[in-house]
Amino acid sequence: MQKEYWLLPIGALALLTFLVLLQIPIRRFYAGFIGKVIPDDFKFGESKNVPGWVTIANRNYMNLLEMPLLFYLISLIQYLTNFSDPMNFRLSWVYVGLRVLHSLIHLTYNNVIHRLAIFAVSNLVLFGIWVNYFGKFLEIIFWG
Repeated sequence: MQKEYWLLPIGALALLTFLVLLQIPIRRFYAGFIGKVIPDDFKFGESKNVPGWVTIANRNYMNLLEMPLLFYLISLIQYLTNFSDPMNFRLSWVYVGLRVLHSLIHLTYNNVIHRLAIFAVSNLVLFGIWVNYFGKFLEIIFWG
């Protein structure tokens, strides 16, 4: 597998992050256009006057800047060290797919149980990527 392929899941998750970021002004302007908010509702962030369907985009965006940071880091480590384990590459795409699903749930019908389940599974997958990488790394160090 070519080393550059490790950059594809990174790019896909970054694209999702930018698409969610785009939702923030779209929802805020639309809420203002239909009279649900005024500019002062955003003076110190989002006030209690801002409808949930508007604030949820900002919350999802923040979610995409939290745990995915560890995904970006392990992906770059794998890229820089020429780690070519096909299992981790597949798990990277599974992680990205789960984060897409999490965002879709969060930004649409927002069922907390569904969202939590997907979030938990995505974190387990991410943990698995880390364990697999460093397991193989330690194996090489100690057993050649």
